[in-house]
Amino acid sequence: MSPAPSPHAPDRPSDPALLRRVALSSLLGTVIEYYDFLLYGTMAALVFGELFFPETDPTVGTIAAFGTLAAGYVARPLGGAVFGHFGDRLGRKSMLVLTMALMGVASFLIGVLPTYGTIGVAAPVLLVLFRVVQGLAIGGEWAGATLMVVEHADPRRRGLWSGVMQMGSPIGFLLSTVAVTLVSTLPRESFLAWGWRVPFLFSAVLLGVGLYVRVSITESPLFRQAARAASAGEAPGVPLAQVLRAPRNLVLACAVGIGPFALTALISTFMLTYATAIGYATSEVMTGLLFTSVAGLACIPLFSALSDRVGRRAVVLAGAAGVVLLAFPVYALVDARSPALLILGMVLGQVVQSAMYAPLGPLLSEMFGTRVRYTGASLGYQLAALIGGGFTPMFAGSLLSASYDIRSTPLVVLAVVCGLVTALAVWRTAETRGRDLSAEDPAAPDEQPRTRTTSRGAQA
Repeated sequence: MSPAPSPHAPDRPSDPALLRRVALSSLLGTVIEYYDFLLYGTMAALVFGELFFPETDPTVGTIAAFGTLAAGYVARPLGGAVFGHFGDRLGRKSMLVLTMALMGVASFLIGVLPTYGTIGVAAPVLLVLFRVVQGLAIGGEWAGATLMVVEHADPRRRGLWSGVMQMGSPIGFLLSTVAVTLVSTLPRESFLAWGWRVPFLFSAVLLGVGLYVRVSITESPLFRQAARAASAGEAPGVPLAQVLRAPRNLVLACAVGIGPFALTALISTFMLTYATAIGYATSEVMTGLLFTSVAGLACIPLFSALSDRVGRRAVVLAGAAGVVLLAFPVYALVDARSPALLILGMVLGQVVQSAMYAPLGPLLSEMFGTRVRYTGASLGYQLAALIGGGFTPMFAGSLLSASYDIRSTPLVVLAVVCGLVTALAVWRTAETRGRDLSAEDPAAPDEQPRTRTTSRGAQA
């Protein structure tokens, strides 16, 4: 008879096919979550101000629409804390099924929501409510999907497999952009009457496919290890309390993510508003967004895999330096009022954004212990999303509305400042590549020995 497994013995997938199924599930889940979440951002720029805030000045209406966008970002840290708590206590898989269902239902309800002209002030109130539900759902989705991949993967290839999962972000954005591009070709009256609803209603199809795949995967082996340890008498504390007891890693995780989220807001969500204000057609900007999605789809797995070779810090720092150096040239290309140069500027911005964003999955996962990893990674990521992505469009819109002439200089400064925040934070963060994720120390990798990296990227 074989001996009973030790409560500290980690489970490992015996079949590589298991890891592929887990990666596919996380990829599909991320596609759905980001399709729904980013679709809202695009519609906020195009029609929500007119349909849900019609009595305001058009500029103020756009700011109000972006305010509802921010409401979703405000809810994200709360979703990260709630789903992180239960994900650390009950398991990753059950929370991922729930977050996917919440996101799909909220998006479908937005698609059937009456506008201000039909039900009055109840329309924007319900719009904000559904946006908050979206925020809660995505607040728990990213970390859970990331952990399912990272905790199943070979330590030497966590970046590579995390990159597969994080491709869901540009794929989701690409799908949402294609959907909006198609319906925006309708006559303006048809687009405002019913066309904008179609991409939201399509969420129901994506939800059905995603749930079918997600319910078939197995629980994280590292979580099962931690659960066995708890059942053996090692009672866990409250995950959030443990993370806040040693907040340095949470602060660093949040600060590292501010740059990529701010740049995403500037080159995607807000670019529709800025570029059309200086004379571009909406179709030209949407074409640029298609190219940025393809660029992200290529760059994210590349930079994620690179972080397995040279370290997470080096890749993120290179991206942050790229933001500082390229912010002015990117907007100079956009301001040239040439569709080709607009696309070039947006793609350049996407490349440096991907360098900062791609290693976040393994980096944040490796900064926290198993018993608090879902909570810590969720909160760090979602607080960064709130600060960098949620408020950037409102700040940018306010800066433009306060200017007599529409100029990109305030946007350049905003991008540079956020890039510097990321650079400083990652400089202060210890290298995490190859860290033992089964370590019981819950949230203090900064107290563990730092890994020295040679010029060739090998650990010494």
